[in-house]
Amino acid sequence: MTQELEHRFVAQLEENQNIVHKICRLYTNDSDAHNDLFQEITIQLWKAYPKFRGDAKFSTWMYRVALNTAITLFRKSKRKIQTQDFEGVSFKISTEEYDPIIEEQLQLMYQAVKTLNDIDKALVFLYLENKNYSEISDTLGITEVNARVKMNRIKEKLRTILNP
Repeated sequence: MTQELEHRFVAQLEENQNIVHKICRLYTNDSDAHNDLFQEITIQLWKAYPKFRGDAKFSTWMYRVALNTAITLFRKSKRKIQTQDFEGVSFKISTEEYDPIIEEQLQLMYQAVKTLNDIDKALVFLYLENKNYSEISDTLGITEVNARVKMNRIKEKLRTILNP
């Protein structure tokens, strides 16, 4: 790959890395697993980047790859994230320290969302990221109507969990 491609990838990843951190928080329970999943998602994004055509926004494409990676690894390992070595990449990605204190107020919501199935978690995550139903349906590969119906059911389920 060209250096220009590497630089574009690193710049876009750094600009959107909070997306990956939030997904990691949804699908992991401790900082080691969080870091492992972050690394694995970064590897999968890098592997898939040459195929990114720009038809969708980078962030939408990133959501799709990151969520698919998290869901696949979560299902395969039953919460034990396995990573692979990624040799031969000469660039370093600077990361912002993930500070769970910033999101302390969301702890109860995260706990409730973690009780949902994998697809519902992804849908809630995208909804909370202020994605419209068109973007949600594109990212998850479901119809807009299905996304709306699922979201209404999830909201009701979360209300029940948070307000017993």
